[in-house]
Amino acid sequence: MKKRIAALLLAVLLLGMLPAGAYAEEADGYTLDRVVVLSRHNIRSPLSGSGSLLGDITPHEWFNWTSKPSELSLRGALLETLMGQYFRLWLEDEGLFPENYRPETGAVRFYANAKQRTLATARYFSAGLLPVAETEIESHAPYDTMDPTFNPVLTFLTGEYAEDIRGQVAEMGGEAGIQGILDGLRDAIGLLMDVADIRDSEAYKSGAAGDFPEGETKLIIEEGKEVGMTGPIKTATSVADALTLQYYEEADPVKAAFGHALNREDWLKLHSIVDTYTDMLFTRPLVCVNVAHPLLRELRAELETQGRRFSFLCGHDSNLASVLASLGVKDYTLPDSVEPMTPIGCKLVFERWLNGAGEAFWKVSLVYQSTEQLREYARLTVDDPPVKTPLAFEDMETNADGMIAEADLFALFDGAINAYDVLLERYGESEEFLSAA
Repeated sequence: MKKRIAALLLAVLLLGMLPAGAYAEEADGYTLDRVVVLSRHNIRSPLSGSGSLLGDITPHEWFNWTSKPSELSLRGALLETLMGQYFRLWLEDEGLFPENYRPETGAVRFYANAKQRTLATARYFSAGLLPVAETEIESHAPYDTMDPTFNPVLTFLTGEYAEDIRGQVAEMGGEAGIQGILDGLRDAIGLLMDVADIRDSEAYKSGAAGDFPEGETKLIIEEGKEVGMTGPIKTATSVADALTLQYYEEADPVKAAFGHALNREDWLKLHSIVDTYTDMLFTRPLVCVNVAHPLLRELRAELETQGRRFSFLCGHDSNLASVLASLGVKDYTLPDSVEPMTPIGCKLVFERWLNGAGEAFWKVSLVYQSTEQLREYARLTVDDPPVKTPLAFEDMETNADGMIAEADLFALFDGAINAYDVLLERYGESEEFLSAA
């Protein structure tokens, strides 16, 4: 299997220039002027390896991953190269890139978090996008550490602020609070336990898994760290995340589910555990504008960098989730994916278009490979593109072509960025606050 994947990857990297065709969603009367992408890394191995609770919580053997824990897999590398090739076809077709583009200084930028999976994702995407150019992948932190731009941590904290965060998370569970959140996941966790046969595992029998799936979920809120948690929701998230990744990697869908025949609704139910975990920790109003603040500023600068044609910033699902929540994205559900919010490898794409009068408008969308495309190594073409879902934002008007005026988009970003200062004003200017701000 490893040799097959490696051969496919080499074939992709050595492909000649594919003929460009008509882009599936042409913008009549507009010219594409700039594209800014915030990407989630592509398929990785689970964050925990053998010897961890994840390895002991099921009696089954996990997929034989092609990378070390948390690193980009060979499949992820190939799929990201295919995505880069698709973007190249689109940008050539729209006239933003000439064929065999070798960018002039400053015209293209790649910037990734310093983790292996994000750096590698940016590298493979760049190979597909610019196969005859040498590209630099910016990294502003020591390797395998979190760059502050992409690190979704609370950069300040007071006691009152922490309590209000707890209150917003608890609201998700109604009157029962966090216990209500767990109660809402009972069916999903029950399915997870059946699929992974958790009750038959040594970790469950010995008590190493705690009192899973009961027990108390506790939030951990500390300055300079991500909002975290302990308890059954976190444990279930770890297992559900690994199962989803195994589903992408394992050719036999029944084997991927440890011998169970699951349909799409089952996979969606399993992943609802991960989505809930993400919502609890990264999208609450009091959290998102804090943890996304550095990245919002970076994106805002890229949106108006003169001379830039294309920007690619690569981070994590927490980055996309917190940025979208900060900007007030309207509710959406992504089709053709078992991850309905921020699928593996997805791109938050900002497209700048100029009309005949030279006025600038923006399209905002999520572009991602469908579950089938991920599982089948599907080549992406103008006839068989990745999935593209337009996004809308609260209180944001669009023109007749569904585009946002540039001034309005910039104001949206400025409001999300300034919300950080509103938090400072709201919770007071204590010495604790100012020392961390």
